[in-house]
Amino acid sequence: MIYQFRVTLPGIKGFYRIYKVNSVNSLYSFHKQMQADLEFPADQPILFKAMSGETVLARYALVNLGFGVVDEVQIQKAVKAGADHFEYFYDTKAKKKVIITLEAEEPGNEVAVPTLMNDMKGPLPIEFENGYVAFEDLPQEKRHLPGEKSPLDMLLGGDDDDDDEDLDDEDEDDEDEEGDDETEEIYDENE
Repeated sequence: MIYQFRVTLPGIKGFYRIYKVNSVNSLYSFHKQMQADLEFPADQPILFKAMSGETVLARYALVNLGFGVVDEVQIQKAVKAGADHFEYFYDTKAKKKVIITLEAEEPGNEVAVPTLMNDMKGPLPIEFENGYVAFEDLPQEKRHLPGEKSPLDMLLGGDDDDDDEDLDDEDEDDEDEEGDDETEEIYDENE
């Protein structure tokens, strides 16, 4: 059996990855593949929370928490127990996680190891931690293309374009003056 999973960041619309995973793969092999693809830190403890809706069915980690360890638990075990998604904590101390949602099941064994599909959106999760904001995640009043007025600007009747051009002209004048300073050499001919 092949499972298709969608990996998303909680509360972020501008990110997802699609994986195809063989049902007999362990949670650990899935973890290692995501860690490599999504550049998660390798020195952090991990945790898979198998979920059905809002109910926690099981917790799987590198140590046995009562349900087995990630390198011994096959993904099909959690799915057969009723898991429709996982919360995968790639850094348990900082509580950083992704949501892994089961989207489809198909018969076959053509996928031997967890495989990242070409269907993806957004940069790596670390970019969101560093301040990246996807267009979909912007508040509605800030969604506009470069050169377009935002709905707020149109309501206020502001004309920021002229101000920007004036600033650009001033910057060019400053650059010309600085350029003159750089070409002027000061030296003593007698030395």
